[in-house]
Amino acid sequence: METFTLSHKELHRPGLLKAAVGGRVTNRQVALALGLTVRHVRRLKRRFEAGGAPALGHRSRGRPSPRRLPPAVRAEAIRLMTTVYAGFNDTHLTEKLQEEHGLPLSRESVRRLRCALGRPATRARRPARPRRRRIPEAARGALVQIDGSPFAWLESRGPELMLLGAVDDATTEILALHFRPAEDVHGYTTLFRQLFTRHGLPLAVYGDRLNLLVRNDRHWALAEQLAGTQAPTHLGRMLQDLGIGYIAARSPQAKGRIERLWATLQDRLVSELRLRRIASVAAAEAYLPAFITDFNRRFGEPPATATAAWRRPPRALPLSCRYCRVVARDNTVRLGPRWLQLPLRRGLARRPVEVRELLDGRLVVLHDGVVLATQPAPGPEFILKPRQGPGAAHRPMTPRRPAPPRPRPSPPGRRPLASHPWRHAIDQDVRRHLAAKGRTASRSSDRGHFH
Repeated sequence: METFTLSHKELHRPGLLKAAVGGRVTNRQVALALGLTVRHVRRLKRRFEAGGAPALGHRSRGRPSPRRLPPAVRAEAIRLMTTVYAGFNDTHLTEKLQEEHGLPLSRESVRRLRCALGRPATRARRPARPRRRRIPEAARGALVQIDGSPFAWLESRGPELMLLGAVDDATTEILALHFRPAEDVHGYTTLFRQLFTRHGLPLAVYGDRLNLLVRNDRHWALAEQLAGTQAPTHLGRMLQDLGIGYIAARSPQAKGRIERLWATLQDRLVSELRLRRIASVAAAEAYLPAFITDFNRRFGEPPATATAAWRRPPRALPLSCRYCRVVARDNTVRLGPRWLQLPLRRGLARRPVEVRELLDGRLVVLHDGVVLATQPAPGPEFILKPRQGPGAAHRPMTPRRPAPPRPRPSPPGRRPLASHPWRHAIDQDVRRHLAAKGRTASRSSDRGHFH
């Protein structure tokens, strides 16, 4: 008995075509049953009459694919995969085969060759995590999203800059923008000052897990363990002093409103800067307020609640880096290369004080909440930088290497031991002196004299 193979799609063709050849059904009825055209049914009837049911199988079955890899290319790819590039992931290996060896292989072809060899993937692909859409806040000022975007905002007319921005979650309106060379404490502090002075204090701020905003180290001091939380960063302390909560996003999709804003600004803002031929950071910074007004007029959405949640900021915003210092004996306090003389009417030597370095560079020294002394700003070029990390004051110091043990001195009236370094040095000097005179020296077993 002859054996042949038909697919699930071809399984019902022999019976229907046999009925069509016998005149029991029409070609149109067969076409409707098989989901084919009448013209193709006629072709199948001719093949069935000539070769029977085996002729209904797909004619390419069992034949090699015309798009298969040439044997030489396949063998060379397998050789490189198992020798030179062993352990490379599929994408990296595809790049190497194309760039270094000129082998026209796709990533899927490389993956199939690896699976045919029985080699596991270097990095297993994780399935996409299901996410739930977050409903925007109802009122203005309830939540503000912040982020930074490095981009060639001035194109070839200027340097590549980092644009820091804040957007309202309820209306997607831009609240503040600021150009900086990179994400730093000075840039975010300037952004906060613009946000708080123009709009007010929000209830919470939503940003990423940058180490400038949240603590990412694993060190916990004893006081932090007792409190159950780590000490905040400099920017985190500024928000904490103003009663603003900070929410750290665990993925870029979580703060998608400001992430989508960057795609829009990298198109519209860049075009507007090019149209006005702005080539300096100062000119671009001066244009941002007009751009924000026009952008919010075009793309701003009304909030669900008309009552805003903004709070009035204090007169003196606590935007500063704070440090604990000990007053020196000459009644001075030092912070990096800067120092400050305290008034002599109070004896504060060896007492701890708090030093605050403000955004404009001023220094303020406080003791028990009372301002003891201030120092004016060093100049307009001042940049606020942390003098130490947020947890540096609580980290244990690196232990020093123990000093080598000193030789134990011999008791008075006795000769030093033979292993004593002084004795070894004296013997070397005596031998060197005698060798210069052409004599030899040796010491007897009972430690007698030289001869």
